[in-house]
Amino acid sequence: MIFEVKNAVCGYGSTCILNDISLHIESGHVLCLLGPNGVGKTTLFKSMLGFLQLMSGSVLIDGENIRDWPIKKVAKVIGYVPQVHTPPFPFSVLDVVAMGRVAHMGLFGSPGSDDFAEAEKMLERLGISSFKDKIYTQISGGERQMVLIARALAQNPNILIMDEPTANLDFGNQIRVLTQIRALADDGMAIIMTSHFPDHAFLCSSEVGLLQRDSTLMIGSAEEIVTEENLKRAYGVDIRVICQEVADMGILKSCVPVIRQ
Repeated sequence: MIFEVKNAVCGYGSTCILNDISLHIESGHVLCLLGPNGVGKTTLFKSMLGFLQLMSGSVLIDGENIRDWPIKKVAKVIGYVPQVHTPPFPFSVLDVVAMGRVAHMGLFGSPGSDDFAEAEKMLERLGISSFKDKIYTQISGGERQMVLIARALAQNPNILIMDEPTANLDFGNQIRVLTQIRALADDGMAIIMTSHFPDHAFLCSSEVGLLQRDSTLMIGSAEEIVTEENLKRAYGVDIRVICQEVADMGILKSCVPVIRQ
């Protein structure tokens, strides 16, 4: 499956935020989108998902414009993990994850035993089944983020769009989530994610996109994009990138940007 954004112009009302953005991702690959705050990463995601109408351009799946698809069809193919989410009612964690099955239910359907079984499987996969009966609004922000990922996976999507999936997570849970993202891609899923941590691009992605402050989007391998020159231009800080070869987690290279002394 191929997900494409072609010549997209994104914005709010008549205000253009991003102009002429193009990218594509295939099944089995991870595209990590980097860039400073305020350059339009979330706006791009909302436009790709149809939450915001494109000012021009198109979003395609296997060559078909998803603007012509029913919402339910889109929901079966694309899973979404937002940065934050607080439901208006105190649902249990298991109930929140089971809500990811809505696209597979009838118009007035409710989750059945198979849906709850799928939800439990996703909680188990992420190693968070121990708090499935806890109230979602009473768990930590990091735990909520893990639950939102489980909910998206419960949709069984082909494409997963993740807006800062490691936000609010401690280092251990960041690595667990990044490892799961790589495993999902290895199982054939196409994943687009944003991150504030350039080193995450080396840990799990196939390609990297870097949105500059002038809204220019650079796309290539981590080694091509996450360079000292590009990061300085994007983030406005003088840094150097330190890399080392590693053998575990299937990672060939780990690179960490540090402030130049």
